[in-house]
Amino acid sequence: MYRFTTILWDVDGTLLDFLYSQKVAITKCFHTAGHEITDEQILRYSQINDVFWKRYELGDITKEQLLTGRFTQLFQEYNIKDINVENFLREYQEALGSVFLHKDDSLTICKTLRGRIRQYVVTNGVTSTQRNKLKLSGLLEMMDGVFISEEVGTPKPGREFFDYCLEHLEEKDCSKILIVGDSLTSDIKGGVQAGIATCWYRPDDAVNDSPYVPDYEISDLHMIYDILGGF
Repeated sequence: MYRFTTILWDVDGTLLDFLYSQKVAITKCFHTAGHEITDEQILRYSQINDVFWKRYELGDITKEQLLTGRFTQLFQEYNIKDINVENFLREYQEALGSVFLHKDDSLTICKTLRGRIRQYVVTNGVTSTQRNKLKLSGLLEMMDGVFISEEVGTPKPGREFFDYCLEHLEEKDCSKILIVGDSLTSDIKGGVQAGIATCWYRPDDAVNDSPYVPDYEISDLHMIYDILGGF
């Protein structure tokens, strides 16, 4: 008997290495636009992107403002005036969905759990990007369902997002559901508010400076076996 029957997996930064995909995608798009991009600029974009996503999670900005605003700010800071933001965004999302790197052999872990634990994806990413990346990475066929904020109509950590997910899960006992993710403000906050168990994935020894306390913490996805029990 396993401790949980159902896992809600975050994707970017948990099952897949988002920073790797982000670096490859933005570098490719800059080259296509006739520009070189430095490590400093990639780091700055990552910082800007994080801020925009957190504002989106809080409901301060729309998805459209998030997607274009991060690039508009980056181009303004580096005085880049000859790149069309809309075209760049379109190419970036396509590139982002075409490259992936598994975290901690996540595909094998999901394969091992397949048929024993029901597994679902919960993500705030763009639908076309996420679905393509999940398919190419082999993770899609391991899942019993996929919940993407763009399709649900509201993002993590909103209660409406989790209410929608819980309504569509086979498991109705919240004590048997576990969310696993790297974001304290999205995955852990959302799980706490929804009344389900939470597992914070922090491979880089991140410090919890948020008011949200996860039920479990892991530094490697293989540690999920110990949490589930029965392996």
